[in-house]
Amino acid sequence: MIKAIMFDLDDTLLWDKKSVDKAFNNTCNLAFEKYRVDPVELEKNVRENARKLYASYNTYSFTQMIGINPFEGLWADFDDDGEGFRELKKIAPAYQKEVWISGLKDMGIDDLQFGYELAETFPEERKRNALVFDDTFHVLEQLKGKYQLLLLTNGSPSLQEAKLDLTPELRRYFDHIVISGAFGKGKPDPDIFMHALGLLSVDKEEVLMVGDNLKTDILGASRTGIASVWINRHWEGKEDVVPDYEISQLEELLSIIEKVDGRG
Repeated sequence: MIKAIMFDLDDTLLWDKKSVDKAFNNTCNLAFEKYRVDPVELEKNVRENARKLYASYNTYSFTQMIGINPFEGLWADFDDDGEGFRELKKIAPAYQKEVWISGLKDMGIDDLQFGYELAETFPEERKRNALVFDDTFHVLEQLKGKYQLLLLTNGSPSLQEAKLDLTPELRRYFDHIVISGAFGKGKPDPDIFMHALGLLSVDKEEVLMVGDNLKTDILGASRTGIASVWINRHWEGKEDVVPDYEISQLEELLSIIEKVDGRG
């Protein structure tokens, strides 16, 4: 019998990828308006510079453990407790500017001030484009009150809280919210899943984990003995991580729960 459901946040309930894409598109279009450069090419260059620079810092292993990607670093302030976050807070302002300056230089544009302007624009565009999947609230509404609901998300606490502040109606559905940066380890580490089970006061056999990421949500659930539901909206291959259930829309979760509970 299912008593609780754990949900990932980014690209499971929130459409983070599209939000980031829109922020890049709108920011890079400013460069097109000023210099007539190809905004798609600029975005490609900025993303590549972000990945390389992000991986070059001594904080990289920490961000990998917590689960904070380079593009979150472009709008996070890392105003969180702990040595790792204090280091990120020092690095972030220069990082956020440098990737845009370098991206412009890759396009033959040496304009420091404009690079600063783009670096300041991206976070505002990301906040302006806080998107939720069409079926998110309908599904949560069906589950609220019938099951305990726990949000299990990787990331900086201040940034994940900011995402929830941008879509405040999400919070009311969850009995617990667990953020990896506050716990100290991220998915797929079994410890954070065990911590979530403790908050719910349920056995692992009484929970489903729902997420879009095979290597964090699904692998972590598997390592902990929790049944997993992979939401595969883009028809990606399973690689070497196999979920217990696979759906292409969140709405399909409702029939999965009925099946697991023996009602389907």
